[in-house]
Amino acid sequence: MTVPVAPPSGGRRLVDKSITGETSRILAEILRLAGEQLPREILCHVPDVTFTSAVAGYPVYFPCPFKETETTSALKAVEACAAAAIAGLRYRERRRKIEVDTERATCFLFATYLSAVDGMDKQDPNVWSRLKDTDLLKAQSILYRRLSANLYETREPGEYFYLHGSLEATTALNMVGLEGHRPDLTDYRECIDVIEEHVRRFSAKELEKMNAENRQAGVTCLTWEQFQRTGHGAMLVKQPPWLLDTLEDSSPPVPFSEARDPSARPQVLAGVKVVELCRIIAGPVIGRTLAEYGADVMKVTSPNLSDVPFFQVDGNMGKHAVDLNLSDPANRRTFEGLLREADVVLDGYRPGALDRLGYGPQQIIELTKGRGKGIVYISEDCFGHQGEWANRPGWQQIADSVTGIAWAQGAAMGLNEPVVPPFPMSDYGTGCMGAIAALTGLFKRAKYGGSYHGKVSLAQYDVLLLRMGLYPADVQALQRATHDSAFYELRHHDSVEEVSRRAMNSMKRLHPQLFDPKYCHEAPSPAFKAPVRYVRSAVRIDGLRNGFCRSSRPNGSDRPTWDGWETEEAFVDA
Repeated sequence: MTVPVAPPSGGRRLVDKSITGETSRILAEILRLAGEQLPREILCHVPDVTFTSAVAGYPVYFPCPFKETETTSALKAVEACAAAAIAGLRYRERRRKIEVDTERATCFLFATYLSAVDGMDKQDPNVWSRLKDTDLLKAQSILYRRLSANLYETREPGEYFYLHGSLEATTALNMVGLEGHRPDLTDYRECIDVIEEHVRRFSAKELEKMNAENRQAGVTCLTWEQFQRTGHGAMLVKQPPWLLDTLEDSSPPVPFSEARDPSARPQVLAGVKVVELCRIIAGPVIGRTLAEYGADVMKVTSPNLSDVPFFQVDGNMGKHAVDLNLSDPANRRTFEGLLREADVVLDGYRPGALDRLGYGPQQIIELTKGRGKGIVYISEDCFGHQGEWANRPGWQQIADSVTGIAWAQGAAMGLNEPVVPPFPMSDYGTGCMGAIAALTGLFKRAKYGGSYHGKVSLAQYDVLLLRMGLYPADVQALQRATHDSAFYELRHHDSVEEVSRRAMNSMKRLHPQLFDPKYCHEAPSPAFKAPVRYVRSAVRIDGLRNGFCRSSRPNGSDRPTWDGWETEEAFVDA
């Protein structure tokens, strides 16, 4: 669907007839909001950015009111400028043409649904035969338990609460008076009706209290206006989209090591070592992005913690993946050996979780002191790293519900109720912001020395997205007229999986170009024992290669060592 310039009613007026023009406007706004988070050496590359689109006019790809393509394309441009600044330090300072492909940036936002193993995507029930079963508590593989994470109406008509059983399910179900397992419930609608009937026994205030007592990730669904009136929301809207603070300034500048890239075009992060302590999507997307720029990213997970099996297909691209139990002394010694060589640490847990294990930012500074170089520590979570809700657990749908995204999605569908948007788009956008913080930290460490702490959150991405404005009312009306009617039959209690399935069906009909094989690459994965398909990078930087060195793999596939990392020619040639 391509839309014309729209009047201002229903959202911010589209000031340009092209998607590239609106993306350029959003880039300028992001740079204004970022302020001093970006040094001038990064900003000087902004004039070299060009946004490209294969479609004339203004294509609006998702059945959503948010400027997801434009905002993420603009963030990808900032990311590329940071990479170009590192290239200036590492190779030589020069002007580099930067291109951001808006179609590829769109595909990046739903890469989880475009990726595949042995030709089977996320929605293929047979794909489980190719995956490692890391759903230890069966919170994903059993429908009733999966729907413990869903949006339901409360006792008060028009009031909604996002119940979230995370990767465990039983506690959330018990909290509302249900059994953790119901083998008799296998029908989608019946599961929803049973759970919602129990949620409706409580008000949102009561659910919030129970939620806190049980340390669950649920949240009351708010509008954007309501969120801004909360203490936490009022604080968050005053923050830049991401933060980068100095942890210490005594470490000397650290030149990048000699490149060991086998291709004619070097990668800016070749030789950079990243330890990733993350699960699910947003945190792993930070590591995925750094791997795309050539970093050696080691994802460390506990064999005792659940993870969503299919998310590892895209989330583990380009990495090594190891299992370490950080409560075990021998595993801790191994882990600390990895940390002593690391340049970047990615933390995808709640604020303070890794501190309790002894691996928070200041503790890692102490652990690695005396080695002659600082470290870049990136924290990613749901609610942000300060404010009254900072320690609450959460996932994308929690952030989307509390910030007003879900209510705006429902309104755009012509409903007076919230609906969670399709796809893990906030996850991927947050991951992009985390990569910007990491690249900026690496640049500053190389030029000025010191150690840096980057902070990003799902809520911060949602705030940024809402600040960029919704599509105008007539554009939203055109979306309703052209996308599949089945999508607009969805209601608040439909799961993100169902919302995404119907969105995919509609987009395949309206925008078949997004599913063109040229936007993806397929290559063998020895660990999955099958070919893996993934979305190509949205960024091209003159004189540099931006792409993976190795395929994806399930969690726990590799040995915990920085030695002997493979480079697979099928990826270098891509």
